[in-house]
Amino acid sequence: MDTTYDVRVYKILTYKGKRRTTYTVRWEVEGKRYREPFVTFALADAFRSELISSTRRGEAFSIATGRPVSHRSKAASMSWYDFAIQHMDARWPRLAGNSRKNVAKTLMTTTVALLRTQPTQFRPIDVRTALREWAFNANRRADAPPDVVAILKWVERNSLTMASWEDPEKVEAVLTAIDTKLNGAPTAAWSQKRSRRILNVAMKYAMQRNILRTNPLPKGRGTAPKTSTAVDKRCLLNPSQAAALLGWVRRRPRGGPRLHAFFATLYYAGPRPEEAVAMRVRDVTLPDADAEEQWGELLLHTAQPEVGKQWTDTGEVHEERHLKGRAQGDTRIVPCHPALTRVLREHIEAEKLKPGDRLFQAENGGILAGSVIRRAWGGARKASLSADDYESPTGKRVYDLRHTCLTTWLNSGIPPAQVAEWAGNSVAILLAIYARCVSGQLKDYQARVEGVQDLSALYPEA
Repeated sequence: MDTTYDVRVYKILTYKGKRRTTYTVRWEVEGKRYREPFVTFALADAFRSELISSTRRGEAFSIATGRPVSHRSKAASMSWYDFAIQHMDARWPRLAGNSRKNVAKTLMTTTVALLRTQPTQFRPIDVRTALREWAFNANRRADAPPDVVAILKWVERNSLTMASWEDPEKVEAVLTAIDTKLNGAPTAAWSQKRSRRILNVAMKYAMQRNILRTNPLPKGRGTAPKTSTAVDKRCLLNPSQAAALLGWVRRRPRGGPRLHAFFATLYYAGPRPEEAVAMRVRDVTLPDADAEEQWGELLLHTAQPEVGKQWTDTGEVHEERHLKGRAQGDTRIVPCHPALTRVLREHIEAEKLKPGDRLFQAENGGILAGSVIRRAWGGARKASLSADDYESPTGKRVYDLRHTCLTTWLNSGIPPAQVAEWAGNSVAILLAIYARCVSGQLKDYQARVEGVQDLSALYPEA
């Protein structure tokens, strides 16, 4: 039960400060003390009288808020579990696959934290799976198997009401839960920030529906962890390391040349992996082999991130999206380095690809799976890098090939505006991510300002 009749109301406490006098009503609900300050005695006395009247009428008090149930908002009549499902269903059509997955994960953790009691007849991992994969998945909820339905019915019966958000201790418990892994270690700062952002959207939805009066989540500086978007310089590959890695992939017995072309495209042209897997042969413009100019062009217009078939409306593992940060139907053109021109020309000829075919295909002709890409890259790192480099962040993610490409462009003196256009970023985002990686131009910068700032020739003679 979240209500009680164990209530005591005390005398009004008067505090005379330097600037004004404050009158505080004090009362106790099932051993927990509450205080409400007022600027006038009349207001305090009226509030205290209302509390006393409620106890005389035999009215129950909310344990979460300390107020009579007649004071409770609409939050007391709706469980968090029911609200979370309504909120997810309202957002579902507008969310991308990965966003659906992240929202479901945050709602799952919050729901577990807002249970009246922890399950004894179900394993905790099964409860979390049922919530994440079924309850908060609008496409799968109706098809949940019987064992999952039993778990969700138990959760529905044991979920606290939305009035729990009016209890600061409960709010703190939820934030602690989303900031902590199952093993007790803290989650990454960016994960904490994303979870808080998801909960804030949920709280705003509750306010729009008049379920909560205010957003109960803490606000202001210091309430969310600090995160950095800057790239760690240690993840970048030098030319020798890149050559060794790409060379190993090319010699890989199974699909090596095909994957080599994919990784080379990331290294030389810098598309995001989900943009590269979506490319078609017709999106590549290559000069003839005997042409003097060997620079080509790549046309990027679609991204196909891998999100899992349970989170897409099509039931496919990959979801087709427009380019990140761009309007629907927008495109961008990226130069194709002469070295990449040779690689792609050989790749297209060896695979006998037609204009409408995928540029990078799986063995069955479909889209390249992320597991295949990551496995090949992990094998290349282990076989090509030294033990120290392998344990370091150097090229640890496939995405680091893109970081290396964009950093190379900036360090070669290409204007940030042009690099941003090729990369599909704004200039501000580009500089925030890669400013720490720009190097090799210090001598040139020093030479530019050395003469301009030299005042020795202008000093009057002694």
